[in-house]
Amino acid sequence: MLIGIPAETMAGETRVAATPETVKKLKAQGHTVRIQAHAGVAASMPDAAYEAVGADITDAAAAWGCDMVLKVRAPQESEMALLRPGTVVVGMLNPFDGAGLQRMAQAGLTAFALEAAPRTSRAQSMDVLSSQANIAGYKAVMIAADKYQRIFPMLMTAAGTVKAARVVILGVGVAGLQAIATAKRLGAVIEASDVRPSVKEQVESLGAKFIDVPYETQEEKEAAEGVGGYARPMPQSWLDRQKAEVAKRVAAADIVITTALIPGRAAPVLVTEDMVKAMKPGSVIVDLAAAQGGNCPLTEANAVVVKHGVTLVGETNLPALVAADASALYARNVLDFLKLVLTKEATLQIDLQDDIVAACLVAHEGVVRRS
Repeated sequence: MLIGIPAETMAGETRVAATPETVKKLKAQGHTVRIQAHAGVAASMPDAAYEAVGADITDAAAAWGCDMVLKVRAPQESEMALLRPGTVVVGMLNPFDGAGLQRMAQAGLTAFALEAAPRTSRAQSMDVLSSQANIAGYKAVMIAADKYQRIFPMLMTAAGTVKAARVVILGVGVAGLQAIATAKRLGAVIEASDVRPSVKEQVESLGAKFIDVPYETQEEKEAAEGVGGYARPMPQSWLDRQKAEVAKRVAAADIVITTALIPGRAAPVLVTEDMVKAMKPGSVIVDLAAAQGGNCPLTEANAVVVKHGVTLVGETNLPALVAADASALYARNVLDFLKLVLTKEATLQIDLQDDIVAACLVAHEGVVRRS
């Protein structure tokens, strides 16, 4: 099969959908690979590295004009004209973007949105959300350390003792757990909160203290368990108690990292303006939910602002700031997914009996398969 890897054109997107490592494996399987010139440069992967493993370096039109196109982000409107009907597109295509899916369906594309893969053990090796969230959690702590005007670890010197930074992590999914682990390595004292009781053991195993808010009703317990690895909206009674408890910890914190997201919805507000006002001058909030409205209403997407003496970081694409490793992990996710839709004869096979394939297929034969 002829496989193309175009350069990403979305502002700030530095990742690439295939690396020399994965291109080499695709070539070994009998595929021809075209990559747009300089597509990997921002991720520290020069054209020469791709040529060395047998890829053809081409212009944008040739990369888009293949049987299959591998992407990080969904094709933008200006790029749709470069795609031929029947082209297979694989990438993070945003299955909640109804208008974008409709455009791909009307263009006659077969589109696989990798974010839609079920959160099962079989799908772990192709779980793009987890691989990129891991990077985001790490980078959030690095950014916090850079913006915070003190150091993270306790320091005992002849001039006196410097206290360890107090870090609060709100939302303990993949990004939150990596943030805990990274902050711990830097010597911080960490507390973490999440609506799911099942994560308490994971939080404590990484050396952080879990902010426990007891459940008073069966409804609260069931909502907390969530579905498919994600939290569900919690009852207001529990949210009120959690808000009060978290407010105390946030007021005492030096660093707050928020990671709470519900797919397809605006991010829940976890840090109110009153909480920000109660924080110490020089404190830092890194809001990983900035792209979906933010876990703090004072966050501004793609900006660093200071409000009430607190620095708020609203970076919306943290993995793109660690492009080399983020691309390496993402490209392996893509390669593992392709094993499900490409035969040994290098032809396309769509098996709708496969739960992963069926979940990821968002457009096919002119029809949107997911709203």
